[in-house]
Parts: sequence; C-alpha cells; structure tokens
Amino acid sequence: MGRELDGLLLLDKPLDASSNLALQKARRIFRAAKAGHTGTLDPLASGLLPICFGEATKYSAMMLDADKTYRAVLKLGEKTTTGDAEGEIVEKKPVSIEKGQIEAALCAFRGEIRQLPPMHSALKHKGKPLYAYVRAGVEIERSERAVKIHDLLMEWHDGDELCLTVRCSKGTYIRVLAEDIGKNLGCGAHLKSLVRTAIGPFDLKDARRLGEIEENEERDDFLLPIDSLLSDFPRLVLEQEKALFLINGRVIESESDAGLYRLYDERNRFMGLVESDGCGKIRPKRMMSVKALEEEAF
Repeated sequence: MGRELDGLLLLDKPLDASSNLALQKARRIFRAAKAGHTGTLDPLASGLLPICFGEATKYSAMMLDADKTYRAVLKLGEKTTTGDAEGEIVEKKPVSIEKGQIEAALCAFRGEIRQLPPMHSALKHKGKPLYAYVRAGVEIERSERAVKIHDLLMEWHDGDELCLTVRCSKGTYIRVLAEDIGKNLGCGAHLKSLVRTAIGPFDLKDARRLGEIEENEERDDFLLPIDSLLSDFPRLVLEQEKALFLINGRVIESESDAGLYRLYDERNRFMGLVESDGCGKIRPKRMMSVKALEEEAF
C-alpha cells in the first residue's frame, strides 16, 4: 500500500527518462502510497520536475499555470521532422550569423507571441494526443495559440549552436520557439537540448537527483511542506473552530478581501485553500483531509 507521506519533492529529472518513469522511481524510493508530478518534461529534456506526495497532489495543478524557465540549446542550420534532436534532418543550410543578427531576431519573440502547436505533442484532438495521429500518418489542422515570453536571453553563441535562457508562460513549446527563431534567422534550427531550470518559485539548484535520494536514509528531509505550492497566495489565519468548519465543507462568516487564501489555524497548521467573496463569506476551495491532520490533536 505504501506510506502515507505528504510533501513536495524537487526532482532533477535525468535525460532519457519520461516524467512518469521518474515519478514512479521517486515513489518507490520513498515508498509513498500516492504521488503525482506538476508538469511533463519530454525524455530528451532534463531538469526540474516537482513531485507531489499524498495530500500535496491536491495542489499540484497550481504549478501547471506557473511560469517556467528553460536553458535551451539550438542547432542552427538544421531543420528536423520533430523540431528537436529526436527527428530526422529534413533540411540543411550554411550558418554565418553575427551576434547582432541574433539579438535582433530574439527581439521579435519577446512579449506575447503566437505559436502553432506541433504535431509531435501530447495536445489532445478528439481524445487522442497529436503524436498518435503522426504515427498513423495523419495531419491534424491546428490553431495558433497566444503565449508570453517574459525573458529571452542569449547565453552564448558558438558557430552553429546557440544557447538561450527562456522564461515563458504555460503552454509555450520551446521546440517551436527554436524553429521560429531559426526561420527568422534565415537558416532554420531545431532544439538540440533542453533543461528546465525553474517553475514558479522553485529552482533547479534546490532539486535532488534520484541517486542522491536513494543513497540518503534521511531522504524525508528533502521534502518541502505542502503549502510551498501555494506561496503566491496570501495567508489567512482563523481560529480553530472556523478552520474546522471549512475543513468539513461548510461556509463561514469572516471579513477579508475577495480572493484565494492559504488557510492556517491558530497553531499555524496549514488547512487548505479557501476563497473569500469579499462580502463576509469564506468557502472551502481545496482542503486538507482530517486524516492528514489527525496526528496533531485538535
């Protein structure tokens, strides 16, 4: 059955492992009964993969909307069938590009841009991921989507390779960004490698590798508290009786500005996410279970 374990693990996902495989390995190491991740990384990408255990899985969706930061290496002069290094090369062009040309090209991709989702993606069409249609030789018509590139910086440029740091909104396809930058430069490009370095408030430098976790008998100390997933929301502290009413699904009366809050009781225990209507009513949004709190006497 596994352990009833609650918390957040910042995992440094290795290359050539799917997000689900990395999740299952971490789950086995911790012997956790329940686990889930907060956003898929392709096998050809490495880096930050937050994993939620137990009650933390209730709040994993909060990370899906968070901005993400990547370190991307582009291979200039080569276009592939998939837009990344996994595909076959379909076009080659000579590369003779100066730093000033790169900087000018990057300017066109900062701020709100539109992207056409790639066929080699998990985006669903009639309940099936697009990559399933690719395997069947079927091309699906897609619509462009608006995404936002908050930061796009050149880290280095060496001949036909270009390294970028990208901070972007959810739904951004870095391989599409690589292809579009290559098109703008006139030489084409594909994504050679990708590392996710941050998600919301979490940074890769604080993440742990699977080997490190497995070797450490005190691995539970690597877990962050559940409420770290909700650090963007303000705190709301209520007396214990009102907090328990909310835990049990009841609406209570309490004055606060409209919006979502991290709820704590007088003992500073995290109780869940609640919503105030700004008119004196607070409703439970996603609450901790009584079972998860029962180790601490009310």
